[in-house]
Amino acid sequence: MTSNSVSVRDLSLNFGAVTVLKTLNLDVRDGEFLVLLGSSGCGKSTLLNCIAGLLDVSDGQIFIKEKNVTWEEPKDRGIGMVFQSYALYPQMTVEGNLSFGLKVAKLPQSEIDKRVARAAEILQIQPLLKRKPSELSGGQRQRVAIGRALVRDVDVFLFDEPLSNLDAKLRSELRVEIKRLHQSLKNTMIYVTHDQIEALTLADRIAVMKSGVIQQLADPMTIYNFPENLFVAGFIGSPSMNFFRGEIADRGGRKVIAVNGVDFGMESYPARGPLETGRKVVLGVRPEHVKVDESVPGSEEHDAVVDIEEPMGADNLLWLKLAGQTMSVRIAGARRYAPGTALKLGFDMSMASVFDAVTENRV
Repeated sequence: MTSNSVSVRDLSLNFGAVTVLKTLNLDVRDGEFLVLLGSSGCGKSTLLNCIAGLLDVSDGQIFIKEKNVTWEEPKDRGIGMVFQSYALYPQMTVEGNLSFGLKVAKLPQSEIDKRVARAAEILQIQPLLKRKPSELSGGQRQRVAIGRALVRDVDVFLFDEPLSNLDAKLRSELRVEIKRLHQSLKNTMIYVTHDQIEALTLADRIAVMKSGVIQQLADPMTIYNFPENLFVAGFIGSPSMNFFRGEIADRGGRKVIAVNGVDFGMESYPARGPLETGRKVVLGVRPEHVKVDESVPGSEEHDAVVDIEEPMGADNLLWLKLAGQTMSVRIAGARRYAPGTALKLGFDMSMASVFDAVTENRV
């Protein structure tokens, strides 16, 4: 049985009359890379700060390595934290920044040297040890900030949007470094981001948050292909999932979703329960699960017209009109369609998502 590195039990946090976290429960397994994902203000950084001990909780408990740390000081929780801002001491060298906390903790110099050398090797910053932060690039500074957490030799690392201050190229490079770091260290890592690409590429599991509540906790592919509700479906994916509002209809014993005179057959959809005729629903289909001029078994062919084409290199995005609304379709980059081109669409309903229009939960 897998043990938990971090457990959050019935955690609530209020700022005055404002509730930021609502009776939240979360278990992070030993050695897991868990990403807290959500838009600004959803409570993800607040939750991380509660785990770190930087915020006092209003209710509930936090366990790290099965020890109740709810009221422990941050330094006594066995965590290393990396912030969005590098927060390096400008007057100290990289080596000084890495070793400062260890000196304050009165570790022997030989142990300090060993830990700094190990962190510098893992993060490939050995040539930078004698430089000051002002002589480093943004990516190098963030590596040093990660190294400062690394030298603490702790079980749990907390990352609060560590890449958001970097440009796109540096962000993707450092993302790979963090993934490699986790694979080599095998420590538990909890990582906060609003960037879904970071979440999907880094995480063993993702907790999607909204208004202080975890909407879904699952591995990246489950989150992407089988979102629990309309919010998760719309938040994950770029471009976003296509949504069609309609209702369940019966066509001679055959269940379909009827949308503005267009029928989507439900035979291959993995429904969780009975699909009652007349039920108002929202059909969600990702752009890559729509076939252009290719038949899909069990799917009707729908006529559509190209509105805009967006070439993106390896693939192209087509924006089309169907059932009275605009939708996007992802196709191979070698295939080109000029605006105004008529084409036929087939929907892979086995990969679709259907949500109740009232509860917004998956059906």
